[in-house]
Amino acid sequence: MNDELKFFIYLLECYASCKGRLTADILHEWDVHGITDYVYNNYWGYHTESLDNAFMDIDSMLQRGVPAW
Repeated sequence: MNDELKFFIYLLECYASCKGRLTADILHEWDVHGITDYVYNNYWGYHTESLDNAFMDIDSMLQRGVPAW
């Protein structure tokens, strides 16, 4: 398993925990909104920041369809 996938799983699990939801439900929501690849591909930015920043970006993608920054 590469570092990107390990971090993606970590981020997904942390996000689900923060939202009080099942990881599978969060992944399904990301798939429906077409942001799963976006989140996975932003490893280089997300893993160097606070998870709160990543969560804010993900929430923005889900709500407005655009990243927070």
